[in-house]
This record gives sequence, C-alpha cells and structure tokens, in this order.
Amino acid sequence: MYYSPAPLHIPDGFLNLVVSLVCWAITVVMIGMAVSRTNKSLGEKQVPLMGIMAAFIFAAQMINFPVAGGTSGHLLGGALAAIVLGPWAGMLVMTAVIAVQGLLFQDGGLLVMGANILNMGLLTAAIGYGLYRSVMNKSQTTKLAVAGVAAWLSVMAGALATALQLWLSGTSNLQTVVIAMLSVHALIGLGEALITVAALSFIFRTRPDLLGEGSASAEGGRGWVIAGIVIALVVVMLSPLASASPDGLERVATDMGFIDAGQSAPYEIIPDYTLPFLGETPLSTIVAGAIGVLVVLGLAFFAGRSLQKKSS
Repeated sequence: MYYSPAPLHIPDGFLNLVVSLVCWAITVVMIGMAVSRTNKSLGEKQVPLMGIMAAFIFAAQMINFPVAGGTSGHLLGGALAAIVLGPWAGMLVMTAVIAVQGLLFQDGGLLVMGANILNMGLLTAAIGYGLYRSVMNKSQTTKLAVAGVAAWLSVMAGALATALQLWLSGTSNLQTVVIAMLSVHALIGLGEALITVAALSFIFRTRPDLLGEGSASAEGGRGWVIAGIVIALVVVMLSPLASASPDGLERVATDMGFIDAGQSAPYEIIPDYTLPFLGETPLSTIVAGAIGVLVVLGLAFFAGRSLQKKSS
C-alpha cells in the first residue's frame, strides 16, 4: 500500500489570534537572538553543515513511524540540530525547515507558523542543547544517554507548549488536552530519542570532531558534505513508506472533537507533499521531498553564508 505524508503541524484555526500573535512575538525575539549570536560565532566550515542538517531533518520528518493506538510520529530534530551545530545555529536550521514546510508544502498554517517554529524548533533546540552541554566533557556513552533523554524531553516540551496554546485559545480543556498530548507524545518521544542517538552514534564514528568543545566542523573536505546530501535524498526515497496513521496532534484533535476547526491554506503550491501533475503516487512524494530537501539546503546554506560573512 502506498502511504503519503499528511500535514503534521498546527493548522490555522486551532489557535486564536491573540495566542498566535504572542507566539509570533516570542519566536521573532528568539530568532533575532539566534541571528545575533550566530553572527559572532559561526565558522566557515559550519555553513555547509547547517545546510546538510536542514536537509536531513526535512527528509526525516517526512517519514512517520507508527506508535501505539493507530497513531504515528516523526522526528522533530531540534535536539539533534542543536547538539551538532550549537543552540543558535540549530534554531535557525529548524526555523528554515518549518518555514519551508508551511510556505511550500502547506504543512501547518501561516498565522500559527510562529507557534509551530516555537514549539518544534526553538524549544526543542534549547532543551536538547541545554542538557547535552552539561555532559560535554563526559564519556561518549554518557553523552549519547543524555542526548536521548534530551531528545525525549524536547518532544514532551513541544507537546506541552502546544497543549497550553490550545487551552489558552479556548480550543480544548486544559487537563484533558495536556494529558492527551503528553501521553501520545511520550511514545513519539521514544522514537525521537532512538533516531537522535543513532544519528549521533554515526557522527561519533565518522566525524567525532563535530561534537567536541569548539567543534562544528573545524576540519574536513567536500566529501562529507556530498555524503550528507546523498543521505538526505536517500531518506526522501523512503518517504512513500511512511505510516498513514494520524500523527499525535491529529489524533488528539480527532479524539477531542476539534479537528474540524483546522482551516486550509489560502493557496497551494505542493500540498500534502504531492506534485499535482504527478498525482498521489510514490514518485510524486519522492520528487516533492527532493525539492524540499534542495530548498531547505539552499536556504540554510545561504543564510549561514550571510551570517558567516557578518561574523568575519
């Protein structure tokens, strides 16, 4: 059976105008801080790494994995990005990924994009790096264990933030939505932890210098850059096998009866990761995913290049 990724992020209509604008304000402030701090610290060899990380996270998010109760989940990637790139560059990478998903693929609403970036990108990066930073001088085993815990907690934090926003918007009851969101995302977080630990284990074996003090690709040629892009494209080719079960938020919205509050995007470019002229086919999903990979790769690379020049 052919499975196609469905929109996964908060759609317009779930949050009211006030909550959406407050989330946008917080997001803009945090992105501004990230830009300012990245200006002062971004190294030249970090720039392609930002592009690779953005491409990989975008591709990995297209693959939903099944969890209990006919629900699926997918990688968020904020903790992984922050651990590899540092918190500020990691936040910028996550912003690029989520923005492209919303603007190009209509995955998540435009008015609530600030909330999606905050919940899935900024909070996850801050929590992931904060915990990992405390064990930077410890053994590799300790680092991997803490990274797994940090990844799990980052998913829980994003789920809790979403639940609070839904409550403040009057969309749902506080106790009910918090319990529902945290229970389903506790399982999804386990997948996040496993993927994060697996990715970091691979990096430890192949490029351990990326994860040390003052790291972020101090050395290395173009070979690993090309390899990273290839890996992201290979992951995209697996996207037609993604679980068709509803993701955590969709499951909660359906069970609690506010799924119909979601509003469609005012325009369509590549809706539901499907190219209109190819129809709902595996090839359509793969090509759409490849386009997304290249777009986020270019966006993160050129943003990093611009910030690196300012830093110089």
